[in-house]
Amino acid sequence: MALLQVKNLRQHFKISRSFTVKAVNGVSFEINEGETYGLVGESGSGKTTIGRSVIRLYDPTDGEIIFNGRKISGNLSDKTRRMLRKNMQMIFQDPMSSLNPRKKVGDIIAEGLDIHKLYSNLKERNEIISTILKKVGLSPAHAERYPQQFSGGQRQRVGIARALVMSPKLIIADECISALDVSIQAQVVNLMKDIQDETNCAYLFIAHDLSMVKYISDKIGVLHKGYLVETGLTQEIFSNPAHPYTQSLLSAVPQPNPRVEKQRKLLTYNAENVNYENSTMQQLSETHFVLK
Repeated sequence: MALLQVKNLRQHFKISRSFTVKAVNGVSFEINEGETYGLVGESGSGKTTIGRSVIRLYDPTDGEIIFNGRKISGNLSDKTRRMLRKNMQMIFQDPMSSLNPRKKVGDIIAEGLDIHKLYSNLKERNEIISTILKKVGLSPAHAERYPQQFSGGQRQRVGIARALVMSPKLIIADECISALDVSIQAQVVNLMKDIQDETNCAYLFIAHDLSMVKYISDKIGVLHKGYLVETGLTQEIFSNPAHPYTQSLLSAVPQPNPRVEKQRKLLTYNAENVNYENSTMQQLSETHFVLK
């Protein structure tokens, strides 16, 4: 049985009496234990909204979400809410805005431990904090510092430590490397892979960078205008993309070989007249795109 099942998820935001933003429309996917599901798409496609709906920062408009064998869409009982908060964590895009500048790093990391009473005394609490800081490549002495005393990469490691300290079964990584330098991105992603190998946690990895998604993901879902236009194994998506929008995204990935890069053709997806809601998959697959 899958760890996370998302069935026909819809997330709409009513702006006024006559206007509603349909951010996510009928998205379905599954994530197994120890698996990484990469969610890609352009800005505004609904990636972050899906992540926030799954972890219940938003109340889903429609659809069903099953996590760890329990339904977590709709009204949550206190028992289900505690299970969700303990077993599902989120790493946010901007580490500075998601870390309280008035709290020391040790207190930020231990907030979940404090809420769920996951230690017996102060000594055990400090040992847990020191262990998790070492695991993400920081010194235990950093627990006494404030977030503004760290670099961007170090702050993101603090965000990862805060998520990991609860030993969750699923971590939602929302653009967690997009604000970092390329070399730091590689370090953070390698750290996440090492932690996954050690703890067997699953990731919902939300990102723009297709090369990084290819590196870390077992499966990929491609979002466009709130619709999941294509999903499948990473190798299948990259070697044989079926949907024109996926083909367009992959054609924009730069190639390291200068000779190959010089001959690369850019496919521009023409989606102005595409109506996903009233179109069949056959019609969508025949959507025209322009070769440049």
